[in-house]
Amino acid sequence: MAKDRTRFVCQACGAPHPRWQGRCDACGEWNTLAEEAPESRPPAGPAARAGAGRRLEFVGLKGRSAPPARIATGLAELDRVLGGGFVPGSVVLVGGDPGIGKSTILLQAAARVAAGRRALYVSGEEAVEQVRLRALRLGLADSLLGLACATALRDIAASLDQERDAALVVMDSIQTVWLDSLDSAPGTVSQVRACAAELIRLAKARGFALVLVGHVTKEGTLAGPRVLEHMVDATLYFEGDRGHQFRILRAVKNRFGATDEIGVFEMTERGLVEVPNPSALFLAERRGNVSGSAVFAGLEGTRPVLVEVQALLSPSAGGAPRRSVVGWDSGRLAMLLAVLEARCGLSLSQNDVYLNIAGGLRIAEPAADLAVAAALVSAATDRPTDPGMVYFGEVGLSGEVRQVAQAEARLREAQKLGFSAATLPRRLARGGRMPPAAPDALRLIEIGHIADLVAPFAAAAQRRRSARERDAAAPARA
Repeated sequence: MAKDRTRFVCQACGAPHPRWQGRCDACGEWNTLAEEAPESRPPAGPAARAGAGRRLEFVGLKGRSAPPARIATGLAELDRVLGGGFVPGSVVLVGGDPGIGKSTILLQAAARVAAGRRALYVSGEEAVEQVRLRALRLGLADSLLGLACATALRDIAASLDQERDAALVVMDSIQTVWLDSLDSAPGTVSQVRACAAELIRLAKARGFALVLVGHVTKEGTLAGPRVLEHMVDATLYFEGDRGHQFRILRAVKNRFGATDEIGVFEMTERGLVEVPNPSALFLAERRGNVSGSAVFAGLEGTRPVLVEVQALLSPSAGGAPRRSVVGWDSGRLAMLLAVLEARCGLSLSQNDVYLNIAGGLRIAEPAADLAVAAALVSAATDRPTDPGMVYFGEVGLSGEVRQVAQAEARLREAQKLGFSAATLPRRLARGGRMPPAAPDALRLIEIGHIADLVAPFAAAAQRRRSARERDAAAPARA
């Protein structure tokens, strides 16, 4: 039998290497290779292959399968992101920055589930007394939640295997669990993969919903092998700044619900509190009489969300102008500035540009182009936008304003919050009929080119300059 040789595994992507080297050939990261013992493999050969498998029974797509019964947590925002609650036998991976509130929201959810069903919380990072102190601060000290602190996978698996009626199990966190048959340290690629696989097997066999808490890297992605995200049924990211009171739970993968769905929470002294109407909260401190501000009617999953886009221009001190973006794609901002200069004649190349999405929300959809353009033009001309106006639409390189999805849902949300007008792409007839009309209370301004958005601002700026010139020339004539 050939002797097992140690190998070096990249801790960023999980790619194996026969010897140590400074740079991983698979992902390009530096100094990420760590020595690990090879995993045990079953024997290969004719004796192992003979009669080892069984014949599969193929069935049709039509059947009597009913939708699985959900385990509701009582937190409407969390249930919304999950698609209605936890599915028995499913595995959910939750990631986020340290201190963002992952353990807090999972402790709240598990305590509510424990009111009617068996729920377990296994902590690998904190002692029992630390978790009890957090539960006391959150008002959950009287909950029937089962609590344990352990990091050895064999102990955790043996305990869960004896739990016949557990409905929900939270493992905080997967990077602290270790398997003694592997020589690598906890948190390495082989440890995370092996421990997660065993816990997932238990969840599928026993039928309980499993929640794995994962650490994130400095780039904001989940630490450990990428295969971990493929092994689970749903991946949730907890976003937000620890200095900000808002927290956003986003689903980037969900086999039992919609992806890109978000839940909005507010961090308080009593834990995380749901925000049922995030649009009103994001716009609560908005001032409509300031230039450089526009309201974007966005869509996060199936939920329409209104958020304020803020832009500020200042003369560049020399050298390359600065482009600072918070909550949006910096590359898309550079493209939009180029379109405004090339197609509309705005001179912005000598200004530092600062763009911010108020409220801590990160926007990824291209429909925000029109709102960002309105904020930039408003800042450049020093003319406030209409305080009762919302904007949405995608801008192309030639300056055309393109259609976006679910315009009616965006308009209904704007009407519900008291807005009176909307600037949107020109609606085109499809199949000989026009798209559904907007609510009657809204005034629609349909534009087909970005120049149609710039023209009113430029005309107002020209009238203001002419008035200043007349006022300056009046004393001289007198």
